[in-house]
Amino acid sequence: MEGSEWQEVQEHIERMLGTLKYGSITLVIQDGKIVQIEKNEKVRLQSNKNR
Repeated sequence: MEGSEWQEVQEHIERMLGTLKYGSITLVIQDGKIVQIEKNEKVRLQSNKNR
């Protein structure tokens, strides 16, 4: 992976981390290269705590 490509991946991950409160970030790799970045965010509802 070239320096500019790696920098782009890092920037995407940093932006995602900045907005993620609960959840995960997944890197999808094909042929040894990052081809996709997925963000899964969990939202906890206050009403569920009372059950």
